[in-house]
Amino acid sequence: MYAIVEIGGMQWKVAQKDTLRVPRIELDPGKSLEFDRVLLVVDKENVEIGKPVVPHAKIKATVVSHGKDKKIKVFKKKRRKNYKVLKGHRQDFTEITIDQITVGKVEIKTKPAVKKPEPASAKPAAAKPTAKKTETKKATAPKPKQAAKKSTASQKEKKD
Repeated sequence: MYAIVEIGGMQWKVAQKDTLRVPRIELDPGKSLEFDRVLLVVDKENVEIGKPVVPHAKIKATVVSHGKDKKIKVFKKKRRKNYKVLKGHRQDFTEITIDQITVGKVEIKTKPAVKKPEPASAKPAAAKPTAKKTETKKATAPKPKQAAKKSTASQKEKKD
């Protein structure tokens, strides 16, 4: 069983007992946490795709440690302008271990809709809208086509 979960604005593929380095989460090592932004869950033949998230799916994890990644160097240069800048930073991370992936289904019982019989007074009211429909058909009837304009040669003959 595996899942796709959103952690820190990024999507991660996780399975049970996986260890991940995610963006820093402010929890002490040993504390547990839950992620409810589960986008996809695959369990052998069953696949559940969220729209955008899978309802009632949660991932439980435990914080292992915190740290800093390798230094990333950022170099900027503009040629022929004597401009060079070298900067860098180390990104903070939290190492977590996935303990459990759960998909709980909550069944909501709904009563079937029962149609009430219509009162007898409603039947004459139904006849009135049909009369209006016929009136609108008359109003929207196609207009007769206009006669074709006379050719320019016949107009010149009349002027002469």
